Amino acid sequence: MGDTVQQFFTVKAKIAAAEREAGREAGAVTLVAVSKTFDAADIGPVIEAGQRVFGENRVQEAQGKWPDLKEAFPDIELHLIGPLQSNKAKEAVALFEVIETVDRDKIAVELAKEIIRQGRAPKLYVQVNTGSEPQKAGIEPREAVAFVRRCREVHGLGIEGLMCIPPADENPGPHFALLEKLGEEAGVAKLSMGMSGDYETAIAFGATSVRVGSAIFGSR
Repeated sequence: MGDTVQQFFTVKAKIAAAEREAGREAGAVTLVAVSKTFDAADIGPVIEAGQRVFGENRVQEAQGKWPDLKEAFPDIELHLIGPLQSNKAKEAVALFEVIETVDRDKIAVELAKEIIRQGRAPKLYVQVNTGSEPQKAGIEPREAVAFVRRCREVHGLGIEGLMCIPPADENPGPHFALLEKLGEEAGVAKLSMGMSGDYETAIAFGATSVRVGSAIFGSR
């Protein structure tokens, strides 16, 4: 068994242990295996081992490798977890089952147009910039609930989750707690939070999905 597959099973076991520790149901948390920068040859063994949910950062990179993989494995669910430019909305709606990075009205408008035009309905999450970091995508926490409402009522989008990436140099716990609170206020069922270094903490704070890349595939 290759290193990658072994690491994948280790992550799965840690998620199961964190679910138990948090008193949550087994299988309550979805693993999004972050395959950005890795090619089909690297991803294949993890698919063969049973993983079906993957995350990509860039629309263009995903277009290069996923259509063939999805043809071979039609039950794959692909998440866009990187910033979305409005001029890529068409491609994103065509390729991804879940778009986690809705963070401004311009994107919401373009997505709404493409969803109607293509007759495809990817699940949508709003990205919240919990640390208010100027260099990072995501809507400000104080604007998040109103933005979710606007997406639903003005743009006609079904928002089902929130996503965050806490600042790298801060304790992630308060950021996860903030996202959980905003999720309750916004009336969303899903919380995408936690990455390779902190996914067990995120599970304790109610994450419904965790985005794990380097702990499975190694660093690139």
